[in-house]
Amino acid sequence: MSQDAPLRRALRTGMLAAYRVRSFGYALVIVPLVLIALTSTLPWGDEWSTVRRMIGWGAIVLGALTLGVGIVGARLLPRREPVTVTSPVQGRWLALNSPASQVPSHGVRAYGQSHAIDLVAEPPEQHRPVFGDGPLMRAASEYPALGEPVTAMLGGTVVRASGWRRDHRARSHAASLVYLMAEGAIREIGGPGFIVGNHVTIRGDDGTFALVAHLQRGSLRVRVGDTVTAGQHIAACGNSGNSSEPHVHAQLMDRASLWTAQGVPMAFAQIALGEDPTPVTGLPENGQHIVAAIEGRS
Repeated sequence: MSQDAPLRRALRTGMLAAYRVRSFGYALVIVPLVLIALTSTLPWGDEWSTVRRMIGWGAIVLGALTLGVGIVGARLLPRREPVTVTSPVQGRWLALNSPASQVPSHGVRAYGQSHAIDLVAEPPEQHRPVFGDGPLMRAASEYPALGEPVTAMLGGTVVRASGWRRDHRARSHAASLVYLMAEGAIREIGGPGFIVGNHVTIRGDDGTFALVAHLQRGSLRVRVGDTVTAGQHIAACGNSGNSSEPHVHAQLMDRASLWTAQGVPMAFAQIALGEDPTPVTGLPENGQHIVAAIEGRS
């Protein structure tokens, strides 16, 4: 063994530890920059203007360091095999931002999202509004996903359950997505709970944590401490948090805290992909339909 092996292990361990808490670094960057932008028109004196500039530059430097940790740390993460779980939805849904197409699926690994998937309902007998066709914002009730049952992906214990956030209007046009991005920056100030909206996190028996998010306000059927089974009806699809339209955001993580969680690969059991009715274990790619039937749902 080379003499510098312990040093390399220590550096690797330190980098992975920094990578795990990088979300705090992002928060320390985003919050002051957003506040500076929101207060830019106020009549600050020269002294406070200098302080604001120092804070701004400090945030930019911290942002660069945090970004570097994110890039290097992601390359050091150990590979994990997908964990097979039950689909959180039943019926016909369209996959968006799928890890079957790219990782990280949502463009970032923060908040344990590296292998997350978004699912929007497209039942054959109902119409889903076409993006860009119509008003900038639509009522969430115009989308067939709103109110659809959301089920537990695995059996275990509920460790987080939040259902008080409102369901807002869908951002149904390119122009309104600009608003959504600006709104998302404001939501970051409140922490990850304001990004994922109403959500339920379940700790599985194997130590894996399953999160379903953007749930409908007032729809939660479980509380922290409840024991659930895979396929159990736990909530309804909503449009809370940083969401463009009613959909289910599902992900697996290695711990409950969104601040420090790392994403875990997953696969849905007994689903049909596209037009092929043959049941398989896997995930749909972006733009591909999933058809799932869950028996014994309560």
